Amino acid sequence: MTPPALFAIIFAEVKSGEGSGISIRISILASGSAGNSTLLETGRTTLLIDAGIGKKELTRRFAALGRAFPDGVDAILVTHEHSDHSHAVAQLARHWNCPAYLTEPTHREIVKMYAEDPENPGRKATFERIEYVRAGERFEIGDVEINAFRIPHDAADPVGFAFRANGTKLAITTDLGYLPEHVKQHLREADFLMLESNHDIEMLKVGPYPWHIKQRVMSRTGHLSNNVVSDFLSDSEMFDARPRHLVLAHLSEQNNHPEIARLSAEQALAARAVDFAFRGSLHVASQRSPLGPFEL
Repeated sequence: MTPPALFAIIFAEVKSGEGSGISIRISILASGSAGNSTLLETGRTTLLIDAGIGKKELTRRFAALGRAFPDGVDAILVTHEHSDHSHAVAQLARHWNCPAYLTEPTHREIVKMYAEDPENPGRKATFERIEYVRAGERFEIGDVEINAFRIPHDAADPVGFAFRANGTKLAITTDLGYLPEHVKQHLREADFLMLESNHDIEMLKVGPYPWHIKQRVMSRTGHLSNNVVSDFLSDSEMFDARPRHLVLAHLSEQNNHPEIARLSAEQALAARAVDFAFRGSLHVASQRSPLGPFEL
C-alpha cells in the first residue's frame, strides 16, 4: 500500500503537471447554440471560458465526466454577450467569488440584456469583480498567458482567446462568419484547437430557419460552415496541422450533423500533402454531452 505521505507527493506532482507530462487539462462542458462552456485547468489555475449554462446543468456535466462541481474557479472569460455564452456568468461569478473577464462593450450589453429579460423581470447582472480586456492585448491569470483577438460576429465586441501555459498553447474560436488573416495567425502553433464548424450550407438552405436568420448565419458576421472549415484545414499554408487535438465545435442541431461535419473535416485533412499531414486526433463537441478531459 502506498504510504499517505508518498501518495500526497504523487498527487501534488500530477496536479502541477510535474512528472505527469500534463500542462493543461481541457473539458468542453457544452458547445452549441443552446449553451457554451469550457473548463481549462493547470496545476495552479482554473478558468471557465463562457458561461452559457447554469450551475445546475454544469453540475450534471461535471458528474458525466466523473467529477464534482469545482469548489473554486479563478476567473470566467466571456467571448461575447449572446446568451448561449453569457447566460450564467453573473450567477457563477458570484458563486465562486471570482472576476469576470470580458470587454467593456460586452459587459454593457450583458447588463442591458439582463435588465430587459421579460422572463425574469428585475433580474440584474450584478458582478462583484470585473476585469476589462481588449482585443489585441495580452494578460495573465495565474500561470496562464492569454491573448484576446477580435472575431467577425454580430455582437458588440466579440473575441476569441488563445492560451499558453507550461509551453502548451490552446486556441478557442467560435461564432465568426469567416476566418480573417489575423485570426488564422492566432490559431497557429496551437497544441489544442477548438474551431467552429456550425452548419452544412445545404442543410441550412432547406432547414426550418426563417430566411433572414439563414442570411445572418451565412453572413461574414455569422457562423462558419463546414465548407469554410474544410478549406482552412486542407490548406497547408493556413493550417499548420500542429494540434494534438482538433475539436469541431458549436455545431447547429438543426443545420448540421456531427458525422457530416466530421466527414467534411476528415476529407479536408486527408487531402493535405504527406509532408504536411495532420497526425492529431479529430473530435466533435456536443451540445448535450461533455467532451474530454483532454490532457496536454
